[in-house]
Amino acid sequence: MKENNIAFIDAQNLHLWTNAEKWKVDFKKFRVYLKDKFKITEAYYFLWFLSEDEQNLYSKLQKAWFIVVFREHTSHMKWKKKGNVDVDIVFEIMKRIIGDKDFDKIVLVSGDWDYIKIVNFLIENNIFKKILFPNKQYSSLYRKIRKRYGMNLWTSEIKKKIGYNKNKIKEVS
Repeated sequence: MKENNIAFIDAQNLHLWTNAEKWKVDFKKFRVYLKDKFKITEAYYFLWFLSEDEQNLYSKLQKAWFIVVFREHTSHMKWKKKGNVDVDIVFEIMKRIIGDKDFDKIVLVSGDWDYIKIVNFLIENNIFKKILFPNKQYSSLYRKIRKRYGMNLWTSEIKKKIGYNKNKIKEVS
């Protein structure tokens, strides 16, 4: 049976923690990795705001086949608010479950404790595949499920698969 899984990515969590670990995710490699490893057919990348200055990032995400979702708030508040896409991600997951439920399982990319209730709910209902931790600082609330459902993105093996190759020469567009 062919799996049809979806991924929800907390962009702020992924970006901040991989930067803290001094490496960057190559979006194309990451999307392929999600597809091959977890049978992800749709990958939602949740961002905290829309900005004219970040068009290059949005283009890269779209070229890598991510569905980009922006947190809704006014532009004058973008530097005063925390990104906080957690509620949006939980809402979208619940909307998919209540709606057509046109997927098999969910993969979450984050280490925030805010997701523990939805993760436990998804596990109890057999619709959770994995939580991918961007760094070593993930919440201790995941200890009970970590062995079966958790996975580290910061290992050297995974970094080689989804990180930018520092030796690669930049292409000129």
